[in-house]
Amino acid sequence: MFTFTKDCLIGVPEIDNEHKRLFELIGEVDAALKMDADSVSTAMALLNELKQYAVTHFAHEEAYMASIHDPELERQQKEHQAFVAKVNSYRFSDITDETAKELILELLEYLSKWLMGHILGSDILIGQFEANAKPMAPVFTDKFKTGIPIVDEEHKMLFDIIAKIYTAIETELIHDKFDLILDILDELKEYTRVHFADEENYMREIGYDGLAHQEILHQKFIDTLEELDLNDVDDNQESYLYEFLNFLQNWLVNHILKVDMLIPQK
Repeated sequence: MFTFTKDCLIGVPEIDNEHKRLFELIGEVDAALKMDADSVSTAMALLNELKQYAVTHFAHEEAYMASIHDPELERQQKEHQAFVAKVNSYRFSDITDETAKELILELLEYLSKWLMGHILGSDILIGQFEANAKPMAPVFTDKFKTGIPIVDEEHKMLFDIIAKIYTAIETELIHDKFDLILDILDELKEYTRVHFADEENYMREIGYDGLAHQEILHQKFIDTLEELDLNDVDDNQESYLYEFLNFLQNWLVNHILKVDMLIPQK
């Protein structure tokens, strides 16, 4: 199970404290199972506290984002709704103690991965976006260099692909950008998978203990790309592209500076 570490802090005390509490809750339930506590009772207590967490924490987080006019609020709301639906899908009534224990372990595994991915992949970006801000073309500079050649080369390529999206927005001669958008998104999806695989292989080779965190964040980003609604792009291309470009740039910059920079060089 994952634990709450300094890289999980987003700088908003109320949100950070509630994130920490959920990590503590996961640890408490895991410890109870190892002590052969009554699985059904543990499961029900976990489920009830998680539901309360979903009601209070997500409400606090969304209220804070609304107060600062964070344009990522809608994306966050969708992730929160998916979490609540997942937790509500678990039923512990009329099952054996052994089955309950299996379900708890499954739920804890989901919670650990979801929480780590959500905090480091979404919550870390709270307050990083300006509403209706016009992004500038990204430029790969020395501050983004990790000192790992293959990682730096591939990060530069990701910046270049994102810059293509910026060019597509700014090119007045391209009145219908839909086909171009599809091509760039396909290129981004394909190259992202290649880069993440190469980066994870490098971390695996050097025995880096942060690999599990990275795998979760990488998968979350890939899932975000796959979930893009291209109908929205076709209906409102320019505003959607600005929003998407803001997300890509902020995610990539935060991920490189706060996560990839921790990867040791050989």
